[in-house]
Amino acid sequence: MANVVIPDAVLVKSYVGGDENALATLIRRHQSKIYGFIYSKVTDRDIADDIFQDTFIKVIKTLKGNSYNEEGKFLPWVMRISHNLIVDHFRKNKKMPMFRETEEFSIFSIMSDNSPNIESMIITEQVENDLQRIIEELPDDQREVLQMRIYQDLSFKEIADLTGVSINTALGRMRYALMNMRKVIEKNKIILTN
Repeated sequence: MANVVIPDAVLVKSYVGGDENALATLIRRHQSKIYGFIYSKVTDRDIADDIFQDTFIKVIKTLKGNSYNEEGKFLPWVMRISHNLIVDHFRKNKKMPMFRETEEFSIFSIMSDNSPNIESMIITEQVENDLQRIIEELPDDQREVLQMRIYQDLSFKEIADLTGVSINTALGRMRYALMNMRKVIEKNKIILTN
């Protein structure tokens, strides 16, 4: 009989409902990806261990506090938590890793290329999905102006002409769209960075 893979969202619900084994399953499932991501940024096993533990302490507090609402996006959510903790670590220590150039060692041998890795692609996709959901919640007139300005790169004069309103009305709709988006982002504590 084939093994049935229980979706993350179901495991999260089970854990919130009191099943401690559900969290253990989630950790086992994603441990190597999350730990690998953390270690790739800090390159120190002890620090990586600490940040990994802190990540799951934060996950547990959020889940136990019933403030998790990622709608089945468990891994990208945990990756964002670990990313924020890594940034906090470097801020707290006010230092980024330092390397000295020698004949045997060149800084170029450890510099990574900027091609996206799977974690950054997952996070970017999550940010884009969050942003799209926020835009969909806007009133039609505000959404129309925002999409024409941002996605079609039209001037406010062009937007005014196409929608049959004054430039001031188009500007006002854009302003209200941005204000409404900001309110939704703050209310739902959405993080739009990777």
